[in-house]
Amino acid sequence: MASDASGGFVSTLATNKDRFRKTLISDQVYDLLRQAVVEGDLEPNDRVVESEIARRLGVSQAPVREAVKRLAREGLLMHVPRRGHFVVEISSKDAEYARQVREPLERLAAQLACEHATEEQLAELDGVVDRMHEAVAAGDVSGFRDADIAFHTLVGQFAGNPFLARMWEVIEPSLRTLRAISDPLFDGDRHAMAEEHGRLVGLLRSGEPDKAGAAFADHAAGRGPVPDAREAKKPRQRAAAKKSG
Repeated sequence: MASDASGGFVSTLATNKDRFRKTLISDQVYDLLRQAVVEGDLEPNDRVVESEIARRLGVSQAPVREAVKRLAREGLLMHVPRRGHFVVEISSKDAEYARQVREPLERLAAQLACEHATEEQLAELDGVVDRMHEAVAAGDVSGFRDADIAFHTLVGQFAGNPFLARMWEVIEPSLRTLRAISDPLFDGDRHAMAEEHGRLVGLLRSGEPDKAGAAFADHAAGRGPVPDAREAKKPRQRAAAKKSG
């Protein structure tokens, strides 16, 4: 692990050392490493050294090795023969592919959740929207992202199709790492974005699956009603680049 790129991750290892016990250690290591990749503490092309992680956590290498294998199966790590495992660097084209997959999944999740979600579950989504507003008020972008992603994860779970929920679990780390969901660089009104999620909950309550599905698909594809100022800048940037060229 490059010291300049993974200092935050080394700190995370030290902080979490005492959490690890003999039961389900590999699951705990997996959760820790997965979160480090998702949050960017481990960046693309960073090397994941099993022996170093095990030493810093005070565990054997076996559970770390198992956790690394799981992450490699998910496509978050890549094994390079005789060199080890590295965090995968995904191209902008891969990000677009991820969005293409996200859109129909969100549509289906909303359609099914509209039919199957209970009022208790919808109230839980209301609570997540409240958390989003609280995060905006506190200037907590990370907290906003966590709540935003939790919202969409819950909708998938409330759809009542466990296979759909598992598919979301697989692609969510890539969506987050690529900023294909809850982009931390979003240049717009985050309170309005939180309100948009409230509107989506209302559509799930509406009893109109097709309408809810269409709204969630538009949201996933960036066609929602809350503008991102960066989109307005792109035509001017392209025009300036063309003029200078």
